[in-house]
Amino acid sequence: MSALTDLLAFQRQTEALSSVAERLGWDQETVMPRGAADQRAEEMGAMEEVLHERRTDPRIGEWLEAADPQTPADRRAVQLIARDFARTSRVPARLASELARLTSLAQGIWAEARAKDAPEDFLPTLDQVLMLKREEAACLADGGDLYDALLDDYEPGMTGAQVAALFDAMRPRLVALREDVLGAARQPQALSGHFPQETQLRLARTCATAFGYDWTRGRMDLAVHPFSSGRWQDSRITTRVVETDPFNCLYSTIHEVGHSSYEQGIDPDYAFTPLGRGVSMGVHESQSRIYENQMGRGRAFTGWLFTRMAEAFDGLNITDADAFYATVNRVTPGYIRTEADEVQYNLHIMLRFDLERDLISGRLDSRDLVEAWNVRFLKDFGVVVDRPANGVLQDVHWSVGLFGYFPTYALGNVYAGCLNQALRAAVPDLDTALAQGDATPGTEWLRENVQRHGGLMPPAEVIEAASGVKISPEPLLDYLEQKFGGIYGL
Repeated sequence: MSALTDLLAFQRQTEALSSVAERLGWDQETVMPRGAADQRAEEMGAMEEVLHERRTDPRIGEWLEAADPQTPADRRAVQLIARDFARTSRVPARLASELARLTSLAQGIWAEARAKDAPEDFLPTLDQVLMLKREEAACLADGGDLYDALLDDYEPGMTGAQVAALFDAMRPRLVALREDVLGAARQPQALSGHFPQETQLRLARTCATAFGYDWTRGRMDLAVHPFSSGRWQDSRITTRVVETDPFNCLYSTIHEVGHSSYEQGIDPDYAFTPLGRGVSMGVHESQSRIYENQMGRGRAFTGWLFTRMAEAFDGLNITDADAFYATVNRVTPGYIRTEADEVQYNLHIMLRFDLERDLISGRLDSRDLVEAWNVRFLKDFGVVVDRPANGVLQDVHWSVGLFGYFPTYALGNVYAGCLNQALRAAVPDLDTALAQGDATPGTEWLRENVQRHGGLMPPAEVIEAASGVKISPEPLLDYLEQKFGGIYGL
């Protein structure tokens, strides 16, 4: 057997084990008994130890040196394996296992602290996570910037300085649009009423089906913080239900369908290879955001959804489709990132990005995080945080060590803006289908131009090849100004 064949066969087993570890994480956030937290932490730590040992196996270096890939797919697979081998080899097995064990425990501690509005119950654990993440970053950075080393896990090739420059370019237009919208004479009516959980979940399944979710390779469950999990033939979604706010459930579902459909849409020939997953979290987020926002919150689809909701909930306080479209896209000051409208969402990310960079660098101590969050939130949003669950405790990410992940949400919005511009030009009758509750023309274009490639190309190359333009925030900002200018009569 050739070195390349041996390398890919070894990688196939590693990918399979990694998929099993991911399913343990899904189980922990959905159906695992609360009393199993300590046991699961040991299981996750043990699994990470096995995976770390495989990813740093000296034979990988030998195979890489001898491999002679001939196809673009094989060359890219070798490139990705080499990158992972180099990065993982810098991190001691002890540290990788301890991070997996601690973050598994920390997730449960965060959830309980959030439920009790008790940041003091979580911050000591967060401090331990931070110490380990700084140690990991130091191993990976090789003398460079610690935050850049962590960001590279989620958006390869991107730096904190590049993200900061992008955010600085976006912020003035976003803030100006928000102020114009909140000060407009025309303000959409809020949706009100009681919306039973089971009815919401039935309608959420209908929406997922409308966006092409393959139920033979997926399932939907409830979670505190919605997420998607898995790949290839097993890609699952979660949602959450608030019985006074059905949009929370419906649009969380459509969002996670975007993530999961990306995984389902990757060329099946790439399964159990480094190409068989989304190439970056920014590209991943571009799929969930374009499903949720540009298609799901557009006038065409909301017209269809209005009829479905009026039938499902026996009438609404919103009486026509145009008013419903405005209600779906209503801009209001609020605490929660996942519930934020398109105008303000990226401002939530900018706050988190700045805070987590300071946490990793040591400029901000975890003991001062609550105050730092509250001060920054008041400055950015003009709202006093009323309780920690609506503030520093609202997101799961830091508890599970995902430092460097947050900026990919805003990058995904920027990528989605570029993709939407190209999609509308390529599929001019998209809204006709969306008005019938059929997102197929849009999802097929995305599958062909983005999803099927998996990890075949670097993130920027995927987006630029699909959109035909250099990545820029301008398409997103232009779209937001046009859309919300119309809704609010600006």
